[in-house]
Amino acid sequence: MKLWRWEPENLPSVVHSIRTAVAATLSLAVARLFGLPEAYWAAIATLVVMQSTLAATLLISIERIAATAFGAVTGALVASYFAGNFLVFAMMVFVLGLLCAAFRMEKTAYRYAGVTLAIIVLIPRSNPAWIVALHRFVEVSVGILVALAVTAIWPERQHDLEKRSAE
Repeated sequence: MKLWRWEPENLPSVVHSIRTAVAATLSLAVARLFGLPEAYWAAIATLVVMQSTLAATLLISIERIAATAFGAVTGALVASYFAGNFLVFAMMVFVLGLLCAAFRMEKTAYRYAGVTLAIIVLIPRSNPAWIVALHRFVEVSVGILVALAVTAIWPERQHDLEKRSAE
């Protein structure tokens, strides 16, 4: 009995690994260029978003940016007025889920909203919550946009995708 099954088209290739490394490093460099305090979030977002094709990631990336904005605004409000309140945090995670459902966003976008909320609310910082929220939104958005740009400029060749599927 096999506990997992590898789909050839889902296995990383050398080219995909190089593209992902370049994109993550580029995201980090751009975020640092803008002086963002936690630039590593740009690289993390890029690593999560990188796909084989632009078509596979474009729509969900737009949803992720919008959901990150929901999470950042919600996080700023919660951190400003209800810092450390677990019940308010739980309620807002639930509300974000309802918002994402109302806007017909996929679960992955909801996860971005929830993670953004958690980072803003649960990690104590000396900066005002609105500043932290803005930084988080920009850092994640930079990561997503760089991933989209690299995927658009340097797509995996269809031949490489077909070759992996045939193996």
